[in-house]
Amino acid sequence: MKKCITLRIIAALVALASLSGLADLTVSKSKISPPTPNVLRTEANSPIVKEVSLETQFVVCGGGLSGICAAISAARRGVKVVLVQDRPVLGGNASSEMRMGIMGAAGDHNKEAGILEELQLKNFYYNPLLRYTVWDDVMYSAVVEEPNITLLLNTSVDGVEMKDGRIAAVKAWNSNAYTRYVIAGKLFADCTGDGILRLSGAKFRHGRELRSEFGEDFQQGEGGDGRTMGNSILLQLRKTEEDHPFHAPSWAYKFTDEDFVNDAQPKDKGKRYSYKRLYPENNNFWWIEFGGNFDTIGDANAIQLELKKIAYGVWDYMKNHPDGRCKGYDLDWIGSLPGKRESVRFIGPKILTQHDVMSGGHFEDVVAYGGWTLDDHHPDAFWKKGHLSEHHFCPSPFGIPFDCLYSVNIPNLMFAGRDISVTHMALSATRVMATCAMIGQAVGTAASVAFRHGAITPAEVRARHIAELQSALEDDDCMLPFRWRKVSALTAEAKTAKENEPLRNGIDRPTVDKKENGVWVEPGSQTIVYEWETLRSLSGARIIFDSVMKTRNKRMKKLEAEHTRVKMPAPLAKRFRIDVRCDGVWKTVYSDELNILRFRKVAFAPVKADAMRLVVTEAWGGEKAHIFAFDAL
Repeated sequence: MKKCITLRIIAALVALASLSGLADLTVSKSKISPPTPNVLRTEANSPIVKEVSLETQFVVCGGGLSGICAAISAARRGVKVVLVQDRPVLGGNASSEMRMGIMGAAGDHNKEAGILEELQLKNFYYNPLLRYTVWDDVMYSAVVEEPNITLLLNTSVDGVEMKDGRIAAVKAWNSNAYTRYVIAGKLFADCTGDGILRLSGAKFRHGRELRSEFGEDFQQGEGGDGRTMGNSILLQLRKTEEDHPFHAPSWAYKFTDEDFVNDAQPKDKGKRYSYKRLYPENNNFWWIEFGGNFDTIGDANAIQLELKKIAYGVWDYMKNHPDGRCKGYDLDWIGSLPGKRESVRFIGPKILTQHDVMSGGHFEDVVAYGGWTLDDHHPDAFWKKGHLSEHHFCPSPFGIPFDCLYSVNIPNLMFAGRDISVTHMALSATRVMATCAMIGQAVGTAASVAFRHGAITPAEVRARHIAELQSALEDDDCMLPFRWRKVSALTAEAKTAKENEPLRNGIDRPTVDKKENGVWVEPGSQTIVYEWETLRSLSGARIIFDSVMKTRNKRMKKLEAEHTRVKMPAPLAKRFRIDVRCDGVWKTVYSDELNILRFRKVAFAPVKADAMRLVVTEAWGGEKAHIFAFDAL
């Protein structure tokens, strides 16, 4: 893996040098040659700040899960992308810097697939101890392995250039390399969460609508203000064989039992409440939350300090409590960069509301979905007595329309993540990261559709090509609610055994009423065969293997120092091949000796044949492999 990543990083650097007009970099397997002559640099020959101009098709600002998925999905469909991330790592709230859990739709049959599931499976394979710093590099690898992506880390967008009411370029500053960038593009996506591309004049909101504006009765408080949900700093604990003392810094808060008195759990139908949980077994410190009564962007430094004071005070209270509740636990890690729940929301042609979520989100332009609760955190956050959050149960999944993902007044601006066009209440359900990842993939795929039709606007994609966008997403293993994927014409017209019929129903996962919905095969002895009466031109296959997408199956560990290694999903095919039949003779046209993914779309040289078969020769852990879909292409 290290050799592969190194070569990809070198390739990315070469691409960046070419785009930016820097001196050529010569590449070898062992090292990169210096880009400038080996001379003493002085004020006479070396500018302190480099000025670099880049030009691309699609500029993605923000490298959290939504930005990663937007960039990768566009790049894989042929779009040239520059991905700008202001941190040294990718992943945003999911990264080692913040370590928030990747939450999403309720129900195993609703788990998010697409690029997110690919990342999580790669994490299982390359990072079986589930260490956060390695997870950072799994995400990093997925980006730098794409030749159409130029990645700029440590680079903050701080300006835009406008032309004829559109964004022509973004300006950015890399504080590590003292480099000023101007990045021109045709389409732009704000995946920053904080909506920095508001600099374009894009319409936005920051705070809570009046309950009366959309008739939203779930919101805590009347609204019509700038209050939001707060930020959190997390702790991670380590279970030890012996007990060790802990001494808090002098500036940490001092807490007593009186600071943690919870109210009685109300018994409201369709609703539950979340509280502070001060025992190590839970080890989920989301409730170290603050900032909802401040500006979560402009007051970020003050909020960070307050969260540090709270976090160290909480651990001091827990560790040194006389009841010994944390005996045998150490503080293994404490965050410094707060994770945000809410800041800015752009305005699109549609503003998703509480009622849209509760009704299931039946939109003709659905391109993504959620399924988290309407989980509204009170702005007082940690300092609120009693429950901190109210959860209203909603349908899972609920649809999210494309009209929420592009600007109502800046024609070439899209957005993905927590800054999409929703109300404060709807945001409480759409803000979780698995949902954001799916939205990001939808935006990246929309960019590819736009460029396929001549760099048209997102509004034009919506008006004339929404069906194409939806089909492309489904083809890339993104489930869309209230509809199922259409299988290829070759697949539909083929003859196959009755037991193989579930593979071509367009349902690529278990369902509530049909848990099986696939085919089990015994490696080496059972094959899946499609036959045609006359010769067909075959050039590839689309396969969905079973990666066991259960609710908590692939989350990162809460206890950092665990040593149990995770295993690849047992029914996932490890080795498989594709054979075709020509003149009565079977020949192999594709084989893979190390598959680690659920979704595989493989290509081979076109061939005329009257049959195709999928042969699984080994599963990762089970006696049989499980397959949800097999399409001939």
